[in-house]
Amino acid sequence: MTEQERLAAYDRMYADLLAERDKVAEDLERLREAGKVRGATHQQLLAQKLTVRNLIGRFALYGIRETE
Repeated sequence: MTEQERLAAYDRMYADLLAERDKVAEDLERLREAGKVRGATHQQLLAQKLTVRNLIGRFALYGIRETE
């Protein structure tokens, strides 16, 4: 893998994490509107939200990307 390919992979991963963050937020909002905030799905989504937020934060921590 060349250096450019490796950097492109980081860019794709970052974009995928941002997309996942947005989808999880939408799913959580839908569950909130339906009044299903105590279910297992809601808890799993909250855990996923924290995980994705942590990964996005690491890009900023290592100076790869700015925080959004």
